[in-house]
Amino acid sequence: MSAPWAILAFFIILGFLIFIHELGHLATAKWRGVKVLEFGLGFPPRIIGFRRGETEYSLNAIPLGGFCKMLGEEDPSEPRSLASKGAGTRLLVLSAGSLMMLLFPFILFPVIYMVPRDVVVGGEGVQVTEVVVDSPAHAAGVKPGDEILSIDGEEVRNIEVLREIVAARLGSEIVMLVERDLEEIVLRMIPREDPPPGQEPLGVGIGWVHTITERRSHPPWEAIYLGARRSAGIVTMLINGIAATITGEEPFGLVSPIGIGHATAEAARAGILHWPSLAAFLSVMIGIFNLLPIPALDGGRIAFVLLELLRRGKRVSPRVENMVHGVGFTLILVLFVIIVYHDILRIFRGEGLFP
Repeated sequence: MSAPWAILAFFIILGFLIFIHELGHLATAKWRGVKVLEFGLGFPPRIIGFRRGETEYSLNAIPLGGFCKMLGEEDPSEPRSLASKGAGTRLLVLSAGSLMMLLFPFILFPVIYMVPRDVVVGGEGVQVTEVVVDSPAHAAGVKPGDEILSIDGEEVRNIEVLREIVAARLGSEIVMLVERDLEEIVLRMIPREDPPPGQEPLGVGIGWVHTITERRSHPPWEAIYLGARRSAGIVTMLINGIAATITGEEPFGLVSPIGIGHATAEAARAGILHWPSLAAFLSVMIGIFNLLPIPALDGGRIAFVLLELLRRGKRVSPRVENMVHGVGFTLILVLFVIIVYHDILRIFRGEGLFP
């Protein structure tokens, strides 16, 4: 897929996720009687806008976020302000955006499973789809598009056979015969015994040369079960990743919109059928991150409400809370610049979203 289409794919997915998040805040705020001043997609300057009832709806020029501006988010003196509501209502409204994002895959995947689609059930021949930089395959000269014919003279008929052959030769040099542009090429490499997380011993992504597909769909009861299982797997994976980062088992890492855009471009090049999986993953990832007790995020505001409950209804003053969120927002901007810098370096090194 060309760069313009990949960029368009990024903004479609990101814009849809932002809409879901802010819609959660909007719906719960109106339901609980909180006055919503503006519901905006993107950040100012404004492109277009219109008023319906007491709320202004706007589409803005910087498409990397959104907002649901409510009356008096820290000041309880304003009638119908968010801060004037009880702790339960404030917790619901503040968490609704992230809860919508966490629930989104549980709705998306069952729908996908019910829609008739072509499912790959097997194939013939093994083709390299991706080569990781600084991997054994990269050093040997393997390129995307190469068809793997044999390893050490043993014919590679399918992906399972390839993995069995490689697993039996970890740490030892292998001779791989590939076909590239109708020419057979001999390459030598040593499969890694302890590859980095998420990488194969050779450092390649593989797929079928000729895929075998079937047209499938699932009845609603099966689709709900399969969708819930797949969604729960994504949530569990991300929670485990956060836990591993906290305990020091995995290095700390964040991704900017640049990095997310790069991942979206990769999924876009793989085909539109890969978009839902990426959207679901990003939805859960952003939803969890936004609930973390970081000032200026929803989780930071939720933390102040929980602190109020622990203090038996005694609130932190609006001035102090505003100051904390202001400092937090500044620190987030600094962190954002640092992450963007590292994401750009990672893209130039040819690495994916997650190293």
